Amino acid sequence: MALDPDRAAVRLAVRPYFRADWGDRQLIACSGGADSLALLAACVFEAHKEACRIIGVTVDHGLQDGSADHTARVVAQMAALGVDETASIRVSVDPGPAGVEAGAREARYAALSRLAQHFDASLVLLGHTLDDQAESVLLGLTRGSGGRSLQGMRRYFLDEGGQVGFARPLLDLTRAQTEAACRADGISWWEDPHNADPRFTRSRVRHTVMPTLERELGPGVAQALARTADQLREDTELIDGLVLEAQARARVDGGVDLLAIDDVGAAIRSRVVRNAAIEAGAIASELTRDHVLAVLGLLGTKGKLVQLPGHVTAYADGEVLLFRPTRVG
Repeated sequence: MALDPDRAAVRLAVRPYFRADWGDRQLIACSGGADSLALLAACVFEAHKEACRIIGVTVDHGLQDGSADHTARVVAQMAALGVDETASIRVSVDPGPAGVEAGAREARYAALSRLAQHFDASLVLLGHTLDDQAESVLLGLTRGSGGRSLQGMRRYFLDEGGQVGFARPLLDLTRAQTEAACRADGISWWEDPHNADPRFTRSRVRHTVMPTLERELGPGVAQALARTADQLREDTELIDGLVLEAQARARVDGGVDLLAIDDVGAAIRSRVVRNAAIEAGAIASELTRDHVLAVLGLLGTKGKLVQLPGHVTAYADGEVLLFRPTRVG
């Protein structure tokens, strides 16, 4: 009997992560949805060929009634699918200024990093798909914060401590493919009610915006958005290298001397200023282009101040932009 093509596609996507250089144990984050269950089943299949231990982990955010019961069901399902070990962890979500979705994401990744270190695993695999990537690009577009916000989700990144890697093997596969892979394996999955709740922006993008774009512009919108993310990431990696070089030349005590980099373009200069503000304590997620332009507008002035998020004050001394903690009182 021929292997189901969608099941084969998921297995092929995860196979590169079971080379010896990735270590002999991996964590698979599983919510109980089709994407993460298809990922988990494929990883179990591939890992057992390579004598790699698979640890299935799930995070209980405590945001829904019955979340503890759901977590127990996911743990049982992971065990039934053949993982070597299971773990669950409950986190407290601080909505903060960015909202519940961002708070849950931050708490989840911190918890997964802790679990990976506990199990001495250097890699955590996540089940995000091409559809998730397309939604992320659209959300980035609405924020209007430049190319970086349009890059979507990274295929691989390190946690804040640089100790644990996170990978997304399924970014080239669609949600329809992961669901088909689950059906081929006889796996039933959970539909997160938050994904259908119109109070959440991502839910509206998924159920209203993307279908409208596909209907009005034709099929392939999600694939085009995902390709855009990959292309912008390549561009940004090049620009980031140029920014780091310029920043090293411009750095002075407490700020940056823009005369030292008057041979670079506006795109590099503005990024150097943004990085300097963040190094001084400005909150990156709240630091907008308008803030950066206001700081650049200080050049050649005396006595003018710009207040930045994070209780940071910017001011100028000729062509040198300086930053200090905002004085209280």
